[in-house]
Amino acid sequence: MTRPIHHAEDVTPRVSGPGPKPHAVVIGSGFGGLAAAVRLGARGYRVTILERLDRPGGRAYVHKIDGFSFDAGPTIVTAPFLFEELWTLCGKRMSDDVELRPMSPFYRIRYDDGSTFDCSDDPEAMRREIARLSPGDVEGYERLLEASRERYHYGFEKLGNEPFSSVMSMVKAVPQLAKWRSDRSVHAMVSRYLKDPRLRIAFGFHPLFIGGNPLTITSMYTLISYLERKWGVHYAMGGTGSLVKGLVGLVLGQGGNVRCDATVEEILIEDGVAKGVRLADGEVIRASLVVSNADIARTHRDMIPARWRKRWTNKKIDRTHYSMGVFVWYFGTNRRWNDVKHHTIVLGPRYEGLLEDIFKNKYLSQDFSIYLHRPTATDTTVAPPGCDGFYALSPVPHLDSGTDWEDIAESYRAAVEARLEETVLPGLKGTVIASHVTHPLDFETRLLAHKGAAFGPEPLLTQSAWFRPHNKSEDIANLFFVGAGTHPGAGLPGVLASARIFEKEMPHAETFR
Repeated sequence: MTRPIHHAEDVTPRVSGPGPKPHAVVIGSGFGGLAAAVRLGARGYRVTILERLDRPGGRAYVHKIDGFSFDAGPTIVTAPFLFEELWTLCGKRMSDDVELRPMSPFYRIRYDDGSTFDCSDDPEAMRREIARLSPGDVEGYERLLEASRERYHYGFEKLGNEPFSSVMSMVKAVPQLAKWRSDRSVHAMVSRYLKDPRLRIAFGFHPLFIGGNPLTITSMYTLISYLERKWGVHYAMGGTGSLVKGLVGLVLGQGGNVRCDATVEEILIEDGVAKGVRLADGEVIRASLVVSNADIARTHRDMIPARWRKRWTNKKIDRTHYSMGVFVWYFGTNRRWNDVKHHTIVLGPRYEGLLEDIFKNKYLSQDFSIYLHRPTATDTTVAPPGCDGFYALSPVPHLDSGTDWEDIAESYRAAVEARLEETVLPGLKGTVIASHVTHPLDFETRLLAHKGAAFGPEPLLTQSAWFRPHNKSEDIANLFFVGAGTHPGAGLPGVLASARIFEKEMPHAETFR
């Protein structure tokens, strides 16, 4: 039985038939789906969001365990204006619902030898940090930042706002991409400017935030460094779930509807036109258009009958390269580590070799690196008094590795715990009072992510822009896609931009009246 979401003072009726406004169905309530729903509502549509989990958020789900609140997925906001746009569309101010707190430093990198590097948006502080590790790399850093700035303006502000619905849009971009040698990897480009291997990691690991291998992903993604520098890194007070709650409030305020525990089994297509969806319990919901924020491969393979798919056939889906998986341990402790930053990256003994194992060899290594999120460094409301809440993420191969996660999840968690104890959380063992783990098998079964990949198709050059699944279906009218698996890609900026691009592609509501 599906369950509507509402506030006590704003009960939204369940509606799924024809009405005075054209009806749009959005499959999935991740940030892409929520942003698309807000944009639909602002353009005159009546919106129903269908979420298969018991609460909204998708990958941005919130785990509430023994007084702790753990953000399941995204933990940082790097382009806040993309969120602010959505509140503006509703005639509201984001700051009335959500407080974004800037991070300084953005994150601390701890190398295996115990040395550290703090990354921030303070130019002088960055020069000092670089000079502390490698004085000869300061000038190279300045040149790298300028190259990153150029790619940000072209790649994020221009290409990241274009639909890329025709091959000609890609052809027009080729000369500039060729000029910048976009066939080179992020790691190769960063290595041209910086000599110290520690700095090469510090300015080259960012593709992992969007599911890409720094050793193979196109160097255009060095734009992430400038994106952080320009807009900063922010934390949403109360956790990322506060953004989900705020966006759900916008949808409800527009007269939209959010239904949880509602699994879409099929997108209904008549004469090549999307006409609604059928739920797993048999209910049919008619709509003028359908937007899928579900996993892109599962949407095509499981929700769209094969006879309607000319481009995204099962064979093409199988040939696609998918991002890595993630192992995440959420845990709360009965004590605090006040010297640990909000974001810490604990690197293992290997970098390039580990990336090869994760992305190429599909082998679960005994060594690993960890992204440690400690929201209680900024926000004590997400844990009981005197306690710390953490999220330890380790990039791992997706399910093609053959790893039996049901069998090894606990031993892997224990290895992560031991590594944290010997590096940044001394005395950890015995202090954990809340614990939960998730891994690629959970992504496949709970989030319906193909191969348990955390970020959809890997953002290779040959799987970006026009080559990535389009925001508008090539085969089916009035069917659209948003989220990590579509253009422009994963990460909060990419996911929110996909909804922005979708708005350019969506038909006017008057078309259906």
